Amino acid sequence: MLTFVPTPIGNLLDISFRTLHVLKDAELILCEDTRVTKKLFNLIDQKLDFKIDNQKEFLSVHSHNESKYTTEQYIDIYKTKNVVYVSDAGMPCVSDPGAILVQCCIQNNIPYDVLPGANALLTAYAMSGFNKKEFTFYGFLPHKAINRKSPLSDILNSEYLTILYESPHRIVQLLEEIKNLDNTKELFLVKELTKMYQKTFKGVASTILEDFKNSDIRGEWVVIVDSKESSKGESITLEDLEDLKLPPKQKAKLIAKLTGKSVKDIYNSILQS
Repeated sequence: MLTFVPTPIGNLLDISFRTLHVLKDAELILCEDTRVTKKLFNLIDQKLDFKIDNQKEFLSVHSHNESKYTTEQYIDIYKTKNVVYVSDAGMPCVSDPGAILVQCCIQNNIPYDVLPGANALLTAYAMSGFNKKEFTFYGFLPHKAINRKSPLSDILNSEYLTILYESPHRIVQLLEEIKNLDNTKELFLVKELTKMYQKTFKGVASTILEDFKNSDIRGEWVVIVDSKESSKGESITLEDLEDLKLPPKQKAKLIAKLTGKSVKDIYNSILQS
């Protein structure tokens, strides 16, 4: 069996009892970085007084080699051993590797499970105060400025709340880009979620940039961009168009766009009526 295990995104106490026991019983640990996972096990031992054997077999599985672990050799291991996949921080498959392994399990009838746990985007969404039922998770924007403008414009014009991740090296750049494109858009930012220096900001880009002058902006960021306000009226109907006093040719073109019928056929029908 292959179990996908989320890990704390900052606060060790967010780990669940179920996670601890799944890690303890695992025969093989797949993880993004073996050093990070071994350090986590040591912290669990020291601070939570829960011993997880650090002498288990650890294999590094990351975005560049994940497909390697879907071969017949590993499929046999997943079917016969108790294997876990551990992300460095947060939920596997959400801006982290894991989805290829999940698909491998589905295609090869391998029993698998995903444990619930810490997740930065949902925590930030609940913290934001935006009362929107629908949102889009974008992840990280491209690093190069030339590749960022188009997706960022789409985000600012989206009908859905959008959640981004951003590094401390580009957070000011992101706010400057948003300010230049649309400084009326309300944003919510939170850094270092669940950690000692967690801090939130809410407002338009220019205001937050001013707040940054007196703030330590080091740390990983979650950015939430409010959705575009849409003024939705009633949809126009065929009856509405038929009642309009327009020249036959103009009316035929409008009705054709609404119905998909031939302009010529509609035009002739109007003349005969």
